[in-house]
Amino acid sequence: MKLTGNLPDIKNKRDSQNAGIALSIDKIEYITHKKDGKYYQPFNHVEQLETPLVITGDCLALIPNKNLQEGEYDFKVYDKEGDDYVLNENKFLSVLLVYDEEEHQHILSSLEYSLTISNEEFKQLKTASHKERTSGKGRRKS
Repeated sequence: MKLTGNLPDIKNKRDSQNAGIALSIDKIEYITHKKDGKYYQPFNHVEQLETPLVITGDCLALIPNKNLQEGEYDFKVYDKEGDDYVLNENKFLSVLLVYDEEEHQHILSSLEYSLTISNEEFKQLKTASHKERTSGKGRRKS
């Protein structure tokens, strides 16, 4: 995870002027909701990315939340389709920044990027992930 630019500059509305801000994300949390008896329960799967996903500030809008601690930010994520930006209700970004007094800058402490997907997509993702992990087992290096 890596931050370029000043993340606190992002406000409640998406703004193309924030394109200079970039977040490199190295893991994605996939979430789905399955019925477990009487109620729906959330299930998740975290996947480490080989190539970091980069989200620019022009695709983010701050979610105002007075209950967050200082330095915590939650964002709506927009998808860029041509020249248009479309809010993706299934994507969510949460960031924790710590301010360094000596350097006078914000430092990225933690980052959570989640994507809500359907049960079918979740099953396919888990199956593919399991196959990828087990395909390397049992082989010997020469």
